[in-house]
Amino acid sequence: MKVLKGRDSLRALDLVDTHGADAIESRSATLVGVFDGVHLGHQRLLHELVELGSTHRSLPTLVTFRNHPDEVLRGEPIDWIVSLPHRLRLLRRAGIGRVVLLDFDDALRSLSATAFTREVLVAGLRTNALLLGYDSAIGRNREGTPERMAELGRAHGFDVVLGTRFEVDGTPVSSTAIRQAIAAGELDSARRMLGRWPAAFGEVVHGDGRGRTLGFPTANVVPQSLVLPPPGVYAVEVIRDGEPFGGVANLGRRPTFDTTLPGGATPPRLEVHLFDVDQDLYGATLEVLFVARLRDERRFDDVAELEAQIARDAVAARAVLRA
Repeated sequence: MKVLKGRDSLRALDLVDTHGADAIESRSATLVGVFDGVHLGHQRLLHELVELGSTHRSLPTLVTFRNHPDEVLRGEPIDWIVSLPHRLRLLRRAGIGRVVLLDFDDALRSLSATAFTREVLVAGLRTNALLLGYDSAIGRNREGTPERMAELGRAHGFDVVLGTRFEVDGTPVSSTAIRQAIAAGELDSARRMLGRWPAAFGEVVHGDGRGRTLGFPTANVVPQSLVLPPPGVYAVEVIRDGEPFGGVANLGRRPTFDTTLPGGATPPRLEVHLFDVDQDLYGATLEVLFVARLRDERRFDDVAELEAQIARDAVAARAVLRA
């Protein structure tokens, strides 16, 4: 998957009309959207985009944003469900061939639907098919409605197709509902909307090595996403380089060992013990999927009590993952 960053890189793309094996690369089946979470509604659209690219012999191309448009439009901070690197990984899995990553700023916000079509869709991407989500609109003040984009498509030679509305229990899937479900610890509800278990995505860094002395070596993962379930101990599935592993994880403050930092808070930690794995994970990027919450965090009076509880947690996590 090729990632283009910024409008300048789009202008420099310089697609030319080719024939044969490279012909698909020279045109785009294009979809525009934020795709925070890459949830089931998004996945349906991505699948339709791949199919559209196949029928139009063009590369499935997503135009998305480095920052959330609502931060500019509404002045509200937004906690992404998935970080940008995680989002790109999920888009690659979905079969997207090209991603245009734009900064949503005042200049982009002010582009009319006509100007966006000319600069991005036509001159930049040589779009021959545009897929629109059921509630999407393009350009300044959402003036690029499906009807307007169909007019622009006829003028510039590309087809406009409306995507399928996707619902769970009669309600369209939304990123807001997913954020709320994850924060409340409603993992199964979040899974039904995401199409996968809620996850933390991040790099393994050096910790204090205490887990190994307890007989349960852990990978200390720095989560990139700010949308995480409540503190506790979880049965998890861990994906490294496309390979899944079972495990048990502690998300929170480690009250048995950690002391309060100045200001009265300690940074949250995610410590993951992978079952039946003896690998050097430092520097690796892990996707940690929260499958089930086993218990609250608690403080133990001594290390022996903690070690016994970790052993019980591992047994419980294995049972959950087998089920």
